[in-house]
Amino acid sequence: MKLDAYWTDSAPAFTPAPQSLPAQVDVAIVGAGFTGLSAARALARRGARVLVLEAGQRVAAEASGRNGGHVNNGLAVDYAEVAAKVGPETARRWYHAYDAAVDSVARVVAEEAIDCDFLRHGKLKLATRPQHLDALARSAERLVRDGVDTDVEVLGADRVRAEVQSDRFHGGLLYKRSGQMHMGRFARGLAEAAQRHGAQIALGTEVQRLQRIGRSQAHQVHTARGTVKAAQVLVATGATRHGGYGSFGWLRRRIVPIGSFIVVTEPLGAERAQALLAGRRTYTTVANIHHYFRLTADHRLVFGGRARFAISSPQSDAASGEILRQGLAETFPQLGEVRLDYCWGGLVDMTQDRLPHAGERDGLFYSMGYSGHGTQMSVHMGDCMARVMAGDAAANPWQGRHWPAIPGHFGPPWFLPAVGLYYRLKDRLA
Repeated sequence: MKLDAYWTDSAPAFTPAPQSLPAQVDVAIVGAGFTGLSAARALARRGARVLVLEAGQRVAAEASGRNGGHVNNGLAVDYAEVAAKVGPETARRWYHAYDAAVDSVARVVAEEAIDCDFLRHGKLKLATRPQHLDALARSAERLVRDGVDTDVEVLGADRVRAEVQSDRFHGGLLYKRSGQMHMGRFARGLAEAAQRHGAQIALGTEVQRLQRIGRSQAHQVHTARGTVKAAQVLVATGATRHGGYGSFGWLRRRIVPIGSFIVVTEPLGAERAQALLAGRRTYTTVANIHHYFRLTADHRLVFGGRARFAISSPQSDAASGEILRQGLAETFPQLGEVRLDYCWGGLVDMTQDRLPHAGERDGLFYSMGYSGHGTQMSVHMGDCMARVMAGDAAANPWQGRHWPAIPGHFGPPWFLPAVGLYYRLKDRLA
């Protein structure tokens, strides 16, 4: 079992054109994940001189390339809960931002002819208890009644069982606009597109410090390879552990890096895979500590979840893999003897309200905090922030949101074990 992400291991790495760092650019982007690469592509297409600075040795090496491969619409939290806090109009607008985000991925794949197995077969949210199905039905009723999403559909146990070869589920809620793709091949295609349009991508170039020039948006960007003057800077780092707190302390005190862990089986064969998940959708269970799964184009099962509330590391990933092996066996006992070929962990940039945050502070632009729903939103927000930086403030669907620091969070998240216990208790009492 490789302790590597299947997406990056099964895709050729992007190799940037060799170039020295320029002395000056229009926009410097910190981070070569989907947000940074999408913004670079959009800005370069507008004629801007763009430099993407990535501390790691490959693009999409963090959350963008270490997730479950889902491209889902729908909020990370229940629409009714969000509507109760901010009002139906704002909740509706945020919900539709996720619809637009899936559309953004589809558009980029088509415009740049990216070969990444992009499919739009929908997402099925699965109820593991009868009361979960009741809650999903209420959620669907509210979405339709408010005119938010008339494409959702509640499926009973029999219809779910005809599609998902497991006896665990009492029904589910189908979101028909969701999709999936091969994250490694999409990352390579997006990076090649950004570079083709004129953006420069510098790997192995950690940003050590940002120094604002007066009260302007311009910064001196200090890196391990030298200093670059940028008229604008976009921070698109998510929950990365590179760079310490320094210039990024304000942002990092507002994000908790939480591990999400994934295993991938050996190829099951076309017939067995089709019998297991006939709809070939993305699937997720209803729980705070939930599972999510899907098939790959080569007929493997990708199965993930919050196996442990811990930071990803080789030891943590291996321990989490064993927990996921148990979860997989409980969900699909017929796969008990199937070999696991991959196991890895990634960091989810979780915010207190589990919603993204994006904007400008002290001349610095940022977009992050996708809270486990980032593959589509990061691509979308890269394009949105490119428009914001060009002067269209209304292009940011998350503008004007208050973003308080997380109490007691000044460094490594020491409180994760307690958070895990809290959510496990909530799941038991639900």
